[in-house]
Amino acid sequence: MAHNTAQQGSIVKVHYTGSLSDGEVFDSSEGAEPLEFQIGSGQVIPGFELAITGMAEGESKKFTIPSQEAYGEREESMMVTFPLSNLPEGFEPEIGAQIDLEDEDGNQIPAMVIDVDNEKIMLDANHPLAGEDLTFEITVVSIG
Repeated sequence: MAHNTAQQGSIVKVHYTGSLSDGEVFDSSEGAEPLEFQIGSGQVIPGFELAITGMAEGESKKFTIPSQEAYGEREESMMVTFPLSNLPEGFEPEIGAQIDLEDEDGNQIPAMVIDVDNEKIMLDANHPLAGEDLTFEITVVSIG
C-alpha cells in the first residue's frame, strides 16, 4: 500500500467548509481543530463518510450531498403546536429561540420557535438543514 487511504474503520481528520445551494456557509472548521471521526461509526452523515472513503492524506475534494442523504426532507409532522400553559414557568418564547423537546425514549430533540400568539407556540423540530442539499469542500489532514 503506497498511499494511506481512508477506509471503513479509519480514524480521519478533515478540514471542511459546508455550504448551502445558495452559497451560504453553514459550518466550517476554518481556524479551528479539524473534524475527527471514525468511518463507519455513524458520527457524521452517511454521504460525508462515503465521499471521504478512498481519499488520501492531503487530498481535497468538493462534493454535494442531496438532502435525502443528509438530514432528510422537511416534514410537516415535525411542526408541533403547544398551549402556552404547557411551557415551563418563566419561559418567554420568542421566534427563533431554541427549545429541547423530549421524545418517548427520553431523547432530546432541538426545536425552533417559529410562531407565538396569546395562547400557543409553534415549534419546528426538523433539523435546521433538513430539505437542504449540502455542499462540502474537504481536505484530509490525517488518516489513522
